[in-house]
Amino acid sequence: MSDLSVDAAGKPQTSENTADIIRKVAWRLMPLIMLCYLFAFFDRINISFAKFQLQSTLGFSDTAYGLGASLFVIGYVLFEVPSNMLLYKVGARRWIARIMISWGIATALMVFVQTEWQFYGLRFIIGAMEAGFAPGVLYYLTLWFPASYRGRITSLLFLASAFSGLFGAPLSGLVLGHMNGVLGIPGWHWLFLLGGLPCVLLGVLVLKVLKDRIDDAAWLTGAEKTYLKSQISTQSQHTDTGHSLFGAIKTPGFLMLGLIYFLIQVASYGLNFWAPHLIRAAGTQNPTVIGLLTAVPYICGAICMVVVGRMSDRSGERRKFVAVLLVLAAIGFFAAGIFDKQTTLLIAALGVMGAGVIASIPAFWALPPKLLTGAGAAGGIALINTLGQLGGIVSPVMVGRIRDTMGSTTPALYVIGAMSVVCALLLLFGLPQSLRQRDHSEQNG
Repeated sequence: MSDLSVDAAGKPQTSENTADIIRKVAWRLMPLIMLCYLFAFFDRINISFAKFQLQSTLGFSDTAYGLGASLFVIGYVLFEVPSNMLLYKVGARRWIARIMISWGIATALMVFVQTEWQFYGLRFIIGAMEAGFAPGVLYYLTLWFPASYRGRITSLLFLASAFSGLFGAPLSGLVLGHMNGVLGIPGWHWLFLLGGLPCVLLGVLVLKVLKDRIDDAAWLTGAEKTYLKSQISTQSQHTDTGHSLFGAIKTPGFLMLGLIYFLIQVASYGLNFWAPHLIRAAGTQNPTVIGLLTAVPYICGAICMVVVGRMSDRSGERRKFVAVLLVLAAIGFFAAGIFDKQTTLLIAALGVMGAGVIASIPAFWALPPKLLTGAGAAGGIALINTLGQLGGIVSPVMVGRIRDTMGSTTPALYVIGAMSVVCALLLLFGLPQSLRQRDHSEQNG
């Protein structure tokens, strides 16, 4: 692309040039970031696929396995906010690379586990090493993309997590089934090696390819840099005073965003943990068919998140889009409870549920940067994500408890559906008026 012509205000002469710059930045940054994000989510699911072989080899009980799996979450939650505060000080590129390399090494070290205590310790370390990755990437994107483009960019990022679920599960099955014993190495060892070692390489690529600042991007012209910085600065001028973590916590609407994301994650984990069970309970017994049907909500979610990302960027109505998606999710949960014994209608309900839940997550993440800047954005985004992880702990326990008490998963689906409606109402009426006004000003700006 030729040098960009700008006027006295530093703006391009045509809107086409604006899209060209964003497209140029996205093609340069997003493929590597999405690949890193895909491996992050693959790291989350490989422990569940390794479960049977790992327990058979090491003689671990279900209790020992469950404790080790949960220690990952505890390590992640404890170090999430400190990790992102260090990211702000050290620089996003270096810190994201550190996260990738350290968690990749720790994941590969799983092949040396022999005792329960080694398993507990290493799972905690893996969680601690990965802490801050997702919010760190989200913060990094705020440094490169104006607010009016973050909806579609965040949707691209979260497509990687959808792809991880769609392709990671079959890949894990192939590794466990066809590489067990290759070179004398058990299949579950291969799973952790193939999940961990590529992360080390990706961390090195992050150091080489990504840049900390727009000014460091040699692949942008001087005029393009000037324009991009002016757009990000202009669209961040109206943020509140959350320039530090404590300032972020005191910012009106911040804690409400944390509660909203907590409720979104309750719905998300409800879908992730119980979709296969619901399909099996409806009468489908073939594991391969269950796996294929379980992919339906993720396919619907992937399509919906791309469409909604573009629509929310054009309108600027972030809150309303997230609220509508959560109402859609609620309809899916209610319908899944009503049609729990009718497979065809249940799959349709899960598709609606997936479209609402999965697409709501990237749509939500366009909201926090409206309130926060600087260290407040780095630490605040991490704190909001931590609150969401707590929702991921509450949801499975709540559903399990309801199922044990009432003998059915259906009442739990109604409870999560009702919580999704409450979440939508909080988005529409619980956030500060200033944030709602900025939605309109962004649309007009």
